Order: sequence, then C-alpha cells, then structure tokens
Amino acid sequence: MAIEPDPHLSMVRPVSPRSPEGCEECLRLGSPWVHLRLCLTCGHVDVDCCDSSPLKHARAHAYVEQHPIVEPMEPGENWRWCYAHEAPA
Repeated sequence: MAIEPDPHLSMVRPVSPRSPEGCEECLRLGSPWVHLRLCLTCGHVDVDCCDSSPLKHARAHAYVEQHPIVEPMEPGENWRWCYAHEAPA
C-alpha cells in the first residue's frame, strides 16, 4: 500500500525567516519560547514557538492563517510537521 503525500505540501514556498532572532509575538510580549518553528508558506517565525512553549504561536498561526506546514529552526533538525493532519509532512 502506497503512502499518499500530504496534500498541504503544495502550500510550501521558498521562504526566509521574517524574524530569525525569535518568535515575533513572544518578543513583543516578553514571553519565552522553547523551540522555534518556521511557517513554510509565508516565512512567519513569530508564529513558530512550538507546543512546548507557553503561548503555542506556531499552532495558532497554522489555524488562523491556514498555513499548516512548519519545520524546525533548530540547527541539525530536518523534518516537517502538518498541523492540519497532526502528522509529519
């Protein structure tokens, strides 16, 4: 049985982090984050604090903007996550 690719991968674009120094929302609010996630549709990083972070901006961005695919901004990590499917992309 063949595994179907995630249909949201068509939303992935070449992006550069808009805020490489950290989560834009957390920086503005003075809130900490744990790991950063990069939106692969628009390059939003302020959205990319992970679910272990207090404010979970990556998940909020994925649902509000309908940009479900993210990847880590941590050195040495190479994977993608789809929030819509709650699965690797």
